[in-house]
Amino acid sequence: MYRKYKKYEKVKLENRMWPNNEIEKAPIWCSVDLRDGNQSLPTPMNVEEKIAMFKLLVKLGFKEIEVGFPSSSNTEYAFVRRLIDENLIPDDVTLQVLTQARDHLIEKTFESLKGAKKAIIHLYNSTSTLQREVVFNKSKEEIIDIAVHGAKLLNEYKAKYKETDFTFEYSPESFTGTELPYALEICEKVLEVWQPTKENKAIINLPSTVEMSTPNVYADQIEWMCNNFKNREAIIISLHTHNDRGTSTAATELGLLAGADRVEGTLFGNGERTGNLDLITVAMNLYSQGIDPKLDLTELNTVVEIYEACTKQSVHDRHPYVGKLVYAAFSGSHQDAIRKGFQAMETKKSEYWEVPYLPIDPHDVGREYEEIIRINSQSGKGGAAFIMENVFGFMLPKNMHPEFGAMVQDKSDSLGKELSSAEIFDLFKEEYLQLNDKFNLKGYKIESTDEADDMVNIIATLNINNEEKQIRGKGNGPLDAFFNAIQETNIAKCKFISYYEHDLEGGSRSRAVCYIQIESNGKKHYGVGISENINTASLNAFISAINRSMK
Repeated sequence: MYRKYKKYEKVKLENRMWPNNEIEKAPIWCSVDLRDGNQSLPTPMNVEEKIAMFKLLVKLGFKEIEVGFPSSSNTEYAFVRRLIDENLIPDDVTLQVLTQARDHLIEKTFESLKGAKKAIIHLYNSTSTLQREVVFNKSKEEIIDIAVHGAKLLNEYKAKYKETDFTFEYSPESFTGTELPYALEICEKVLEVWQPTKENKAIINLPSTVEMSTPNVYADQIEWMCNNFKNREAIIISLHTHNDRGTSTAATELGLLAGADRVEGTLFGNGERTGNLDLITVAMNLYSQGIDPKLDLTELNTVVEIYEACTKQSVHDRHPYVGKLVYAAFSGSHQDAIRKGFQAMETKKSEYWEVPYLPIDPHDVGREYEEIIRINSQSGKGGAAFIMENVFGFMLPKNMHPEFGAMVQDKSDSLGKELSSAEIFDLFKEEYLQLNDKFNLKGYKIESTDEADDMVNIIATLNINNEEKQIRGKGNGPLDAFFNAIQETNIAKCKFISYYEHDLEGGSRSRAVCYIQIESNGKKHYGVGISENINTASLNAFISAINRSMK
């Protein structure tokens, strides 16, 4: 079956430069969400949804917004008029509207823009070999005549609407299916009519209306066109890529390397067939390379919410930069690497972001670190420890990670689902802080001795299986004295392994958290205690460890 498809032809381009170029600044952005994006929706946006989308695009920082095809329907026309009549367009934002090269459509397009301060008229007609032969049955010359006629009409109507500062844009639609010399010829014919200058440029949009080749071929096409325009400095070269091959982002980035100045696309790639270029992805790609994208991307969760409400489309959980799971790590080794990366960033105080598996800081786009580590039965020891430290403030000792991590894995496996941060903390409390079934501390008293300064006596009251018992012990500090008391009364025989403590909240009223590891019957167990009094926290941690050893 594959033999019915023919290979796309390469471009004969000598000494191509784009592979050695670098993107050093953001392009001119143009959102086409309200036209190309809207016309591809199963249920197009109503006027109120369009206004909400327009306001979102303005807030994000788009200065050029294609708002519709006003000559195509009364709804499209009315929306453009409402934006103008209700003064919803900021002074630094330019409306763009689309029209075919037909007399009555151009006339109505200009009427829709009456009173606008600035506007881009986007003229197009299809130029590809297939469209010429199959759809229009016209020669190359006849297709050029259509474009030139439309270009002349734009000039005529521009003279009638002097209150508006117009910029003209031309697209040889289906550029990627058009012979390069012919695409250049028809664009030059249009430019001869418009006579752009360096000060008053025209836009030539070279769309990948259907993505037909690998991105490098598209880049060759853009560089070839840039090299062959007669008056390149008077032209803004624009890209408008679709995603039929799934490589619109790559095609756009390589097209920018090849000399393009401007990019048209939509939020999250909403568009015909497999979609348009995703403007957010390209902008965030720039951001991740230390380049100012000239768009405000600090609250991407809000952008997703408004987009989904307006379009009734869903953003995939794995969508770059914005999906619910893109900053999540289920793999244990990934989780451990992320946790260590954060620790290293804190230690080194580096000016650059360097955390494994996270190309950007999620906080930059309004995400929380709580979302980074996701815990399920495939997760490792580092993930649960990361959640406990970064969400709840418990810095578990390293040797405790495998113990608690195994509990979390078992819990997730038994439930057959991912555990939320709250569920992880509930498991921690259940396993370490609420184990009072064997015995617990009711109270204690510490007394000094006549011996060395650090020797103390402790008198403690324990509740053992609902019966109170008083024990006494002496040691090098309250914890040592309590440990000795437990051993002497045969309540529990164990070996003391390690002790670790830290403040939980910070400040003078902060609670102390103690972690104690013991060995009993050849097995090691951790216990955890919390109190504003460090002695109470340590005694409770020891009791927690003993209770866990008796499970």
